[in-house]
Amino acid sequence: MKILYDGSIYSIQVTGGINRYFANVINRLPDDFIPSLIVEKYPEFNCPTHPNLKLFRWYKRFRPERFRVLTEKLYANAINKFNNFDLAHPTYYSLVTRQSLDYYQCPIVITVHDMILELFPERVPHISSDISIKKEAIKSAQAIICVSESTKNDLINIYNISEDKISVIYHATGISLSLSYGSEIVPEAPYYLYIGSRSKYKNFDPLLLAFAKTISTQSDLKLCVIGSPFNDEEAKRIAELKLGEHLENYGYVSDSHLAKLYRHSIALVYPSLYEGFGIPPLEAMSCKTAVIAANSSSIPEVVNDAGLLFNPESVDELAEKLIFLLNHPLERENLITKGYARSKLFSWEKTVTETIDVYRSIVESK
Repeated sequence: MKILYDGSIYSIQVTGGINRYFANVINRLPDDFIPSLIVEKYPEFNCPTHPNLKLFRWYKRFRPERFRVLTEKLYANAINKFNNFDLAHPTYYSLVTRQSLDYYQCPIVITVHDMILELFPERVPHISSDISIKKEAIKSAQAIICVSESTKNDLINIYNISEDKISVIYHATGISLSLSYGSEIVPEAPYYLYIGSRSKYKNFDPLLLAFAKTISTQSDLKLCVIGSPFNDEEAKRIAELKLGEHLENYGYVSDSHLAKLYRHSIALVYPSLYEGFGIPPLEAMSCKTAVIAANSSSIPEVVNDAGLLFNPESVDELAEKLIFLLNHPLERENLITKGYARSKLFSWEKTVTETIDVYRSIVESK
């Protein structure tokens, strides 16, 4: 089977969950599959390495911005005519609008990772055009993969998509316990771990408030943050709550460092109001780390009863969960055991097998 992957996500994010997802899917395709990837430049991170991979380079210097969409479509058309693809699985929505279907000239599968643009429009300014393109892509595709039942339900409710077009295929993770035994530095004091962006819907400020309540019970606690540096507003908030000496921002770290930070922490704290899937809780469980997570969107699908779930609108309830794990080490060990067992239910092999089933069903129905 010959599959075209539009690699526009590699121009949008240098590294991230979506390009990691596509790299894992492409790399695990059977040997009789021939994947092709169109990229603007060779990806620095998460570039697929499938032995049959064909990489088509799209040089930006030959692409005047005002003609960008048209020339990208023409380029995709030329590649498709030459290679006669069985289907296309774009990494983003930009080349899948109805106007571009004639350029692909083959069935299209898209993966919907979340509905953040629609549910949290304040996250990204001037997103109306992005939502419009995404909507057209969703309505144009022959098959849609959603990464959770929660995302599937949001998609149906917002865009009135037929359930028959949708398959739910869960993500997996490459972060595991085996990576956690390196020489990387972790805090010496007991610490909770927070990972990811700190956009408003991620609920980081309520975590700070809950953590401030928690340190009154144990003064040497720390909150270790993985992600971008604190901005001025965050720094001001941290100072107001007198948390400066209790927070450590590690920036962006390697997979092995991340695994070690997971394993040595009291727990991962994941207070997000919305996730399409929620990779960090799965990573934490894979590294034998307890999970305290919001009882919202897709997160309970991932964590189930293997973590402490809380109402993300309640600072007091989150503080209670943080303190509970401090005072109940046996319960923490029980959660670690249950979480590690649950993490085994998710694998890239399973993800790819189910994705191939979608591919075959579309190709066979042509």
